[in-house]
Amino acid sequence: MSTAINHITQAQPAATQSKTAPPQPHAQPQPAPKDTVTISAAAALRQELTETSVQTAHEASQGDIQAKNLLAREAAFKKAGL
Repeated sequence: MSTAINHITQAQPAATQSKTAPPQPHAQPQPAPKDTVTISAAAALRQELTETSVQTAHEASQGDIQAKNLLAREAAFKKAGL
């Protein structure tokens, strides 16, 4: 069976692009990623155990609670004669 085609529409051409493209924004340079280094608990403990008394005193003067506690413990041992 055949059907007669009575109405044909022409496809419209796409809008033509202008010959000059709009200016592209300049790419901003991305800042370099910052690396963060963390050490394991064992490495931190080894570092604490090998630091000198001068380093401990300096850290305690900067407000380091762990260093303050260590100095207090050492002073108590010295006072007790241990």
